[in-house]
Amino acid sequence: MGEAIRRRVLLIILLLGVVLLVVAPGLGILSARSETTVLKGMMLGIIQLTSAVIAIVLTVYMIPNEIERRTIYTILSKPVQRWQFLVGKYLGAVSALGLMMALMCAVLFVVFLIEKQDMGMILDVMKAPLMYFVQMSLLAAVAMFFSTFVAPLVNFFLSGGLFLLGSLFNPFFQTLQDNSKATGFAKLAATVFNTILPNFANYNIQNPIINPQSQIQNEKTYYLSITFYGVCYIVALLVAGIWVFDRREV
Repeated sequence: MGEAIRRRVLLIILLLGVVLLVVAPGLGILSARSETTVLKGMMLGIIQLTSAVIAIVLTVYMIPNEIERRTIYTILSKPVQRWQFLVGKYLGAVSALGLMMALMCAVLFVVFLIEKQDMGMILDVMKAPLMYFVQMSLLAAVAMFFSTFVAPLVNFFLSGGLFLLGSLFNPFFQTLQDNSKATGFAKLAATVFNTILPNFANYNIQNPIINPQSQIQNEKTYYLSITFYGVCYIVALLVAGIWVFDRREV
């Protein structure tokens, strides 16, 4: 975790995110919509986007840098298995990610406390960053998996592209899968894509928070189910990454 936090580019990204969170209340008055609605959407969007960039940058360089610097030989010459090395790297990245997201959430809390002074609303808004953490932990696992066999630059675009696909297209595939008028082939294709692609859209819960008219039914059950889904997918990605890394010559 210490190595991840020392990276200057991550600190710059984090600083930029914090600055945007601080100035966001001033930008909210530029919109004709409800100031509270705009403020919620803007600040949650800043946290999500900043966290996504941090999650990818944290993990794409971890294994390639160890191989390039040859420090991996020193580590693996000790009684450390490759799976322990990979899992340790991932847990370190997620810990650093959690620390940075916690800092942004603290800024979010303070800004809302000063601007709105409504503790109930603040606690409601804080649900989104908690789900974002699961989402970004899943994204970090995706990037960690790719880092076992592709270069960092390629990994950056692969992980980022998969994040966009899983955020934008999974709802479409789910709708197609549930559509009674769709053909059998279309439903099968939608089911395959929905199963293979990590469903990042599950964690985009900001809409019910921003618009109280839109509510999640059985909220606690939903949050528990998508957290369980995320953990299972993370474990599957780490197992696949370990399998690839074990067979790779370093």
